[in-house]
Amino acid sequence: MDQQPVTIVIAGGGTAGWMTAAALGQFIESGYRIRLVESEEIGTVGVGEATIPQLRLFNSALGLDENAFLRATQGTFKLGIEFDGWRRPGESYLHAFGDIGRDVGLIAFQHYWLRARSLGVAGPLSHYALNDIAARAGRMHRGPAVTANTIPSLPYAFHFDAGLYAAYLRRFAEMRGVARTEGRIAHVERHGDSGDVAALHLASGERVEGDLFIDCTGFRGMLIEETMAAGFESWAHWLPCDRALALPTSNIAPPPPYTRAIARGAGWQWRIPLQHRTGNGLVYSSVHLSDDEAASALLGNLEGETLADPRPLRFTTGRRRQAWKGNVVAIGLASGFLEPLESTSIHMIQSAISRLLKFLPGRRIDPAERREYNRQTDYEIERIRDFLILHYHANERSEPFWQAMRAMPIPDTLAERIALWRGKGHIVREHEELFTEVAWFQVFAGQGVDPAGWHPLANAIPERDLGEFMETIEALYRREVGRWPAHDAFIAQHCAARR
Repeated sequence: MDQQPVTIVIAGGGTAGWMTAAALGQFIESGYRIRLVESEEIGTVGVGEATIPQLRLFNSALGLDENAFLRATQGTFKLGIEFDGWRRPGESYLHAFGDIGRDVGLIAFQHYWLRARSLGVAGPLSHYALNDIAARAGRMHRGPAVTANTIPSLPYAFHFDAGLYAAYLRRFAEMRGVARTEGRIAHVERHGDSGDVAALHLASGERVEGDLFIDCTGFRGMLIEETMAAGFESWAHWLPCDRALALPTSNIAPPPPYTRAIARGAGWQWRIPLQHRTGNGLVYSSVHLSDDEAASALLGNLEGETLADPRPLRFTTGRRRQAWKGNVVAIGLASGFLEPLESTSIHMIQSAISRLLKFLPGRRIDPAERREYNRQTDYEIERIRDFLILHYHANERSEPFWQAMRAMPIPDTLAERIALWRGKGHIVREHEELFTEVAWFQVFAGQGVDPAGWHPLANAIPERDLGEFMETIEALYRREVGRWPAHDAFIAQHCAARR
């Protein structure tokens, strides 16, 4: 029997590389050797500072102490994302984490809210979302509800410095046996018979051989594309923003517990509050806005003192046609890119790692497992793509960019979902797609996509009882949030970073 360990080589560090290394180091106990190759000469994109609640599962699986992690990464809490001006200027809504209202029997809350709104006995959707109420009030809480056991626990995610997170995970991974090699990859050696990657040759002359290679080299895709020619499917016709500018600013107020996505004339601006600074950026379409105009638009809409010059980024939205080809698996930006509108970048790293662990090969790679990995990867990113397109497509803005987004043909999968909603307010979540029915509900409502009706069983509740039902939910949530500390006070008590 072959007792030689299977060698997994991770090409590239950053968030993707060190998340992968940390997970492999934690969950693979024997039979494998993990090695990561990165060069300090090569920077990382490092703008993925906002996350969604699933990251808590990843950190928990690693056994990370949440407060220590937040201190190390200058982290804050995140209860949702505010979309400012996406439907029309002057209007905003929050895509809040967690449930909205209460389902009754077999019927989802959206049907009762739609009927109650038509009768004038319901307020805005935000009144029935615990996370929305807490975010607007700037409050934070962990654990069971304070006032009533019928109120769910508050779901939350994080804002953090991605560079500090990668460094934190590097220490974690190295303590679990992951070997790091400093060096720039000069060229890639392939097996003559199979075409698989055999080794990485570094500029220093060192040769790093392996059995499975993880490509975390970013947009370049040095292994998956430049070497294996996996192919790239562009989605620029649906998501045409192709550039971004990013820079940090000083904080001028306590950090709010939510991310902001502010619609601009040819794209959108992000604002991500950390303990020590605020991350800012402008995502835009170069067809509709020049680089100089973009810099002016960003610099003219900042809060606080700029701490660095704007950093330009260029990208094309889309995916690799094969995220796993031969013995190369692409994770992170090497596998594809969707703009960070719903903070999904780090989650897609996390889900790719989970799939890799599920289908982890030995010395031999099973083609059927590779095909299934790619099928699941494609399904996930396509459904996230549709969710992002909805934000752009359902708008009432007047600028040429937004008019074009409103008029463009959309994927059939999204068109069918919109049609199902426009009928009687139905939303169906298939398999394990990321965004829940409640997430789609909030964006449909926030972007002004109204259905013609609702489920007929929602008519069973008398109008007076329906109004009281809505009032009770709002009153319970507001009373609960009123007992919680301010977000900055909560951080100061539990996880303030050392200055």
